Amino acid sequence: MKEHQYEVQVTWTGNKGNGTSSYTAYTRDFNVEAPSKATLAGSADPAFRGDPQRWNPEDMLVASLSACHKLWYLHLCAVNGVNVLAYVDRPIGRMVEGDTHGKGRFTHVLLRPQVTISTGSDREVALRLHKDAHLECFVANSVNFPVECAAVMTVA
Repeated sequence: MKEHQYEVQVTWTGNKGNGTSSYTAYTRDFNVEAPSKATLAGSADPAFRGDPQRWNPEDMLVASLSACHKLWYLHLCAVNGVNVLAYVDRPIGRMVEGDTHGKGRFTHVLLRPQVTISTGSDREVALRLHKDAHLECFVANSVNFPVECAAVMTVA
């Protein structure tokens, strides 16, 4: 078994001078940092007093699922003779608050990649490889809710 470790630093930057002395006394802003990488500006979802111009944890989870699927998909296409020319995904994640335990949780993520492959690439193989990519995706294998893929394929 091979093990990988990922270490980041998440720093709260929202102390406006009085810390968390009240619910409205602070912002939810934070930075995510790692050596040699661009800093991500984060906050809470705007529904929870966050800054809508910053990434929230829910955005990052949906983006992570999409990016992991894409990276596996591109790899599988490359080793199976499918030439991908373009790939854009607009995934949608659904989260509910107040489940049976009174908690919030994700219930579903739908990946919606629009993929362009070159003439001569096998369209059916290209579509099938999305299923294989889903099975390989480290992030999708780590969540406890369904992640589905509704790919649209175009041949250039």
